[in-house]
Amino acid sequence: MTKLRIFIASPLEQENVDRVRAVAPDRIDVIFEPDLLPPTRYIADHHGARFTRSPEQATRWQAALATADILWDLPHHADDLAAASRLKWIQTTSTGVGQSIKLLGLHASDIIITTARGVHAGPLAEFVFMALLAHFRGLRKLDAEQRAHRWIRTCNEEVAGRTITLIGAGDLARGVAKVAHAFGMRVVAVVRHPHQARHSTHLFDAIHGRDALHHALGLGDAVVVTVPHTAETEQMIDAAAFAAMRPGAAFVNIGRGQVVDEQALIEHLRNGHLGFAALDVATVEPLPPASPLWDMPNVLISPHSASTVATENAKIVDIFSHNLRCYIAGRINDMKNVLNKDLLY
Repeated sequence: MTKLRIFIASPLEQENVDRVRAVAPDRIDVIFEPDLLPPTRYIADHHGARFTRSPEQATRWQAALATADILWDLPHHADDLAAASRLKWIQTTSTGVGQSIKLLGLHASDIIITTARGVHAGPLAEFVFMALLAHFRGLRKLDAEQRAHRWIRTCNEEVAGRTITLIGAGDLARGVAKVAHAFGMRVVAVVRHPHQARHSTHLFDAIHGRDALHHALGLGDAVVVTVPHTAETEQMIDAAAFAAMRPGAAFVNIGRGQVVDEQALIEHLRNGHLGFAALDVATVEPLPPASPLWDMPNVLISPHSASTVATENAKIVDIFSHNLRCYIAGRINDMKNVLNKDLLY
């Protein structure tokens, strides 16, 4: 029986490569050539530092793509996809890959795309509450007072009893909702289909449709964007949406920068209508050095790294290993996290 060939197309630790190989050594052949991959800058760096392959390396890279049935991670260039003529399935290392899939033309192909959905919800929820606690509990003021050696008692706000409005009710929103309930918050969600049956309904105290977006935004002491970038969500949070938020509200974006009108965000932070913003994503990434967001005292910038933790690749390999067993057994319908190419998530 011909073995399935899996090409590891982005950096991955040797121990995790070995875990993939152990899934079905008699049925798969894993191609892992670290010198073909960019050097990593940190744990779970899927893109790596700037890197140019030598002519010899480029030849081996193209040869590996040409024989691959399955790829670990998306190729960055359409030329790479053209070389992968046998390709049947790609396991990505991100959740919000819809726009990349569209740019590469994969949305119109028969290639199965599976995502890392479920891996990042916990770390991103931690980021949200790191930011909200820092804001409401006055961390920056405490830092300033400590640096000045000042012991002046004060009164801060609390998170408990507040309302958090989540844009979306998917995996990321559910992760935030679980923590929000632990802090005694009321959780409101805005979704495409408010009457759809969902097993996670108990996590939300209220669910509103898109037509009630501004009403739901007005309920939140904090607003958290968790949705992917699609045609429907592009600039969903615009000037009118910011105006609908409570004065002094906190705003956190762990979805995609294109969901937000960034200039409107800046204006509402400047005029004080928004009290605080924590941004893990931006419209243009990296965030341009000239962006006023960098220097605003009521803004926290994270370089699209809030979901990246040391255990990330091991968790994605768990998903990949499950899917690989299903794929080998012909149980395609049992594979997890299969991307809906119509919805792009």
